Amino acid sequence: MTGSGPYVRCLLVERGFVLIHQYINNGYHIVLDVNSGAVHVVDEIVYHVIPFLEEGKSLSWILEESRGKYPEEDIRNAVEECEELRKAGLLFTEDTYQPSIEMFKKRPTVVKALCLHIAHDCNLACRYCFAEEGEYHGRRALMSYEVGKRALDFLIENSGNRKNLEVDFFGGEPLMNWQVVKDLVKYGRKQEKLHDKKFRFTLTTNGVLLNGEIMDFCNQEMGNVVLSLDGRKEVNDRMRPFRNGKGSYDLIVPKFQKFADSRHQEKYYVRGTFTHYNLDFSKDVLHFADLGFKQVSVEPVVAKPEEDYAIREEDIPAILEEYDKLAKEMVRREKEGRGFHFFHFMIDLTGGPCVYKRLSGCGSGTEYLAVTPWGDLYPCHQFVGEEKFLMGNVFDGLKNTELQEEFKCCNVYAKEKCRKCFAKFYCSGGCAANSYNFHGSINDAYDIGCELQRKRVECAIMIKAALADEEKEI
Repeated sequence: MTGSGPYVRCLLVERGFVLIHQYINNGYHIVLDVNSGAVHVVDEIVYHVIPFLEEGKSLSWILEESRGKYPEEDIRNAVEECEELRKAGLLFTEDTYQPSIEMFKKRPTVVKALCLHIAHDCNLACRYCFAEEGEYHGRRALMSYEVGKRALDFLIENSGNRKNLEVDFFGGEPLMNWQVVKDLVKYGRKQEKLHDKKFRFTLTTNGVLLNGEIMDFCNQEMGNVVLSLDGRKEVNDRMRPFRNGKGSYDLIVPKFQKFADSRHQEKYYVRGTFTHYNLDFSKDVLHFADLGFKQVSVEPVVAKPEEDYAIREEDIPAILEEYDKLAKEMVRREKEGRGFHFFHFMIDLTGGPCVYKRLSGCGSGTEYLAVTPWGDLYPCHQFVGEEKFLMGNVFDGLKNTELQEEFKCCNVYAKEKCRKCFAKFYCSGGCAANSYNFHGSINDAYDIGCELQRKRVECAIMIKAALADEEKEI
């Protein structure tokens, strides 16, 4: 049996498990204690016993149930080990987060990050682009220096005592407004000293206009750079062409390779999107790795069901299998000294995100806001152009405080689907925009996305288990 399997997944849903999640992946029997985050790699007998203990079954009941399957002494030892873990607070732990949710809702609103839509325009015509080639349901426009400057002032004014702030230059294609990007970074650096703040600037680009001067500036000033590319040449050029229909792969790949090397293969990632047309996306991830990229993210497209490239329910089994294949290959390559990072398999099992992050995710609409070229404020870049989500303007401030309160109350306990999900403290409730687009509410969840997220968490934990097992053998 590989993966979590339909039987285990169905069992979890029907019984409403919120204390533990157990599954088998790549030969490892894995048990996740949901509320403590403790992960246990166990043998077959402990794996067999744990569900009965979680249900409160007695030792005598478990012995009778297991008669003829496993030796009685082994069952007794397994039960004893589990009880020791329970006493240590590492198994069947209760939820300690929910009692603090009311305090969490009352926290003061502090803005710590802005997504600056520096250009509502683009030189590519990506088929799946939610920004409509940069127009965002509106008009093509470039952000002026004056609007951008006021946005940085707004961030400083609304950041409270928080010192570290983040600004992402986004689009469209931000390099189409490069001089304003440079001018705003310069202005921000001056404001750091005046207000005791520290800006972390980031940039997302399709690479068409990337050149040596831009690379040098980014290497000096940008804390992270996202390089948009979808994978193999035929995959990328089908979905990311120029407006004349010509593919972009051949122009962009050499630039991205040079850029990644100039950043010492750190503080960037190549970010792709897979669709219904390349469900074998693990090949695209490995293609990136074979090109020399060490930081990779390839994510599922989110699109309306009527789009021909949209991910469908019937695609899910193939996608889950791809994640398993990719995880196994990543373990193999890591052991051979050819490892790389895949964004969706990166998981911290020791510290992890803070409580607020676990409960509310990205902080859209509260800590994180998007700014249009003319200064309008939205909860995030995916809400831009949806007028009911207009929150204010950098010149006038936040006006729609009712909407802000709604986003503040958006957390894993406000979403019924999240309450019974073992992955809730890893995804923090998923994307509010996807929830709204598919269900008309930010307090729901995008079901296909949830299914894929659960598999990614399982694979990420398996990779940790496999590499820890390798270190133990050494």
